[in-house]
Formats: sequence, C-alpha cells, structure tokens
Amino acid sequence: MARLDLDREMVKALLEAVRLSESVKPSQDAKRRAFKKYGFLGGKRDPLLTAVFYGVMLRLGIHDNAIRELDGVEPYILDPWLRAALRLLLEIVQFRDPSRRTFRYLRNTVASMLSAKTHPYVGMYYTRLYDRIITTGYRYKPKTSMEELEYKYLLPAWYVEKVRELLGNVEADKLLRSLSSKLPLSVRVNTLKTSVEKVISELEKEVGRVERSSVVPTILRFHGPYNFEKSTLWKKGYIIIQDEAAAVAPLILNPKPGEVVVDLAAAPGGKTQFMAELMKNKGIIYAFDISRERIRRMREILRRTGVGIVKIYNEDARKAPDILGENIADKVLLDAPCSSDGTIMKNPDLRWRLRWEKVVELQKLQLELLEAGWKILKPSGRILYCTCSMLREENEDVISMFLEKHPKAQLVKLEKPYSPGFIEGTRRAWPHKHRTIGFFYALIVKQ
Repeated sequence: MARLDLDREMVKALLEAVRLSESVKPSQDAKRRAFKKYGFLGGKRDPLLTAVFYGVMLRLGIHDNAIRELDGVEPYILDPWLRAALRLLLEIVQFRDPSRRTFRYLRNTVASMLSAKTHPYVGMYYTRLYDRIITTGYRYKPKTSMEELEYKYLLPAWYVEKVRELLGNVEADKLLRSLSSKLPLSVRVNTLKTSVEKVISELEKEVGRVERSSVVPTILRFHGPYNFEKSTLWKKGYIIIQDEAAAVAPLILNPKPGEVVVDLAAAPGGKTQFMAELMKNKGIIYAFDISRERIRRMREILRRTGVGIVKIYNEDARKAPDILGENIADKVLLDAPCSSDGTIMKNPDLRWRLRWEKVVELQKLQLELLEAGWKILKPSGRILYCTCSMLREENEDVISMFLEKHPKAQLVKLEKPYSPGFIEGTRRAWPHKHRTIGFFYALIVKQ
C-alpha cells in the first residue's frame, strides 16, 4: 500500500471535516462542506481524503479511549477543535502509513490552525501531545473485556451484547462485522419525470457499471464518489438519494391515487416523495416534522421532483389528531424516530453516539406517535410502522405493546421482501444478508 501523502490543504480540509462532523449531521454532509471549501469535493483526491475521514468516524470511540489514556481527561471536555485534531492524528498515526511530509503538516499546520481557531495555548497543548505520541511510538491497546469488544467490532460494548442476545453469537458476529463495511451509493429514479432506462444510460456514462435493484425496480446502485451538486440528473429531479430498504416502506403501504395519506415523520422527504409518485401526484399527503432544517430540505426535494400534493406541517406529529381530526386517513406512514443503528454503514460516526438510555426514551415516543397515527386512521385504513433500527425494543416490542392495547388492530402478514421479523407477519432488512441498511416493517389494519 502506498504511503499516505497529504499536503497542507488536505490536512486542513480533513481537520475541518472532522470538526464539523460533531455539529453537522449526517457526517457525510460535514465532509462535503469541508471538502467543497478546500476544492477537493468530486476531485481526484476526494476518494483518498474520504477514506481517511471515514476511518476517523469509524474509530471515534477507539480514538477517544486513547485520548483518555494519554491525557487522563474525558475527550468531551476538550476544546472541539483540539478534540478533532487528536482524533485525526491518532487515526493517521495508528491506522495509516503517513509520509514524512504528512507528519510535518500534522504537527505544524494543525497546531497553527488550532491557535488561529481557538487560542495559542491550544496549539501548544496539541504540539506537546503530538511530540509525546510520536517520540514514544504510542499505540492504543484495549485494557478490559469491554474495551476489547469495542476494539473488535468498533461499536459500544452494550450494543454488541444486545445484538448477541437478539441473534446469537455466530449470526451477531456476521452482522456486527458487516457494519464496518461501506454500502454503494443508492438512488431512486423519479418516474414522474423520467424512466429508469434513461437514467441508467446517463449514469453509466458518468460512473460506469450501474446495478438495478431486484426488490425496488427504481432503485439503482453504483460506486462513488459522485458529486450530486454537479449532477444534472439530481438537479432536474430525475433521481433521489435513497436506500433500497427505505424505499420498500412506501411500496408496502401502497398508497393509491386520490387517497388521503399522512406521513408522521416526513422530513427530509424521500418517502413522502415516493408516496406521491405512487399516487400519480393525485390525492393529498399531510406531512409532519419538527425540524425546520429537514423541512427546508423536504420542500426542496418536492420542488425539484415535481410533487404538488403535499401539505407540510412543522409540528410535533403527536398533535396530528388535533390538527387534522380523527378517522380521516386512508393510509398512515410512521417511519418513527429511532436510534438509527441500521444506518451505521452510511453514517459510521453514529455508532459511537448510540446510548441505551436514549433507546428507552425513543420507545416511549414511538408508542405515542403510533397512538396518534391510530387516531387519524379511518376504519379499514392501514398504518405502516417502520424504523431504521435493528433493536427489538424499538420494533417488535413496540408493536406487541400497541396490539395488546388495541383489540381492533390487526397485523397484515407481510410475505416479502427480506427476512421475517421476530413477530409473525413483520419483516426485517439486515445489512449482512441483504446488502442494504437495517430496517423493520409492521403493517397494521384498523378493523
């Protein structure tokens, strides 16, 4: 393998991307923003820098353990720029083969940048730690069984144990290892504006081989990098960034032209757009979300793709029955807020933000949203509950509690796609089995 040879601007772009990743989510948006600023986005150096960036994200928890060992402090009390610099340094020193030039820029350029962004003392502090790491040949090694688990799977130890409880050690090992791999890019063709065949023809000219999904025929996969901001297909609304498992949800719910549909956690709008597409842009979709920024992105997606049947509410979806009334919807989609652990392959830094306490909080919210969806659903109407979580607590356990409370709620038995869930009639997409993000689906009819 060639040595990692970075120039001054490349080091600065990486440091800024790692720093931004703490405040800009998902982390690939932070990467794109920083790489664009320094002129690397979509260029020949983009793949190399992306590999280093994702390496940092993949091993955030490992690097933080090393910072604790080196400095005796919790990383999150450090200045954010210093924290980002140490994470980048540890990634390159311990997991790459840096050239002498790279070492020089990692010391001097980063120290100067820290001094300028924060305070000269921060730059001096970093330099002392840099010299200590380099002169001693420091390498982090796990000290406890918990740290060994985290080092092996690059995941929090509690999460590893949860997955083992769910799947058993052998199957869990396959899943956990798969979460450190990278999925190809995935887009869905907008048939309101074009055809799959036309998009494949254009994409192949840009990226080479394009694979068409056998599960969702409008989903296309290909290997990046791909600059969507410069893509004519994307600008014209011919393609939408969406994973296959996410696109399956609207297909299961199957909204029809002329129906009243409610999307209870809609932004940034990929599934909302697909439902409008399935409805031939006829009917009405009421879309709820609490995030102004995500709603801004949803409006842009809907505008670009030619959708005109969506009424957006910047409101907590638990208020939907008060806003819309009860028994008004033919179909309800609840892609519930969740831990999102099923998307770790796309968002590698997410793994280190997983907290068991948060899962418990989310389960309560998921049940409350499901209750709201139930109230607005007409008799004989259908509600699809889905998440991009793989934890039973956010999926089958929520459905079990809901069904126990509502005698008129009945699961519609799903025969496909993917694998059966842990309650008969539900389905699950698994990253290690289906080459997609993790997803759960439960379709309920109001008798």
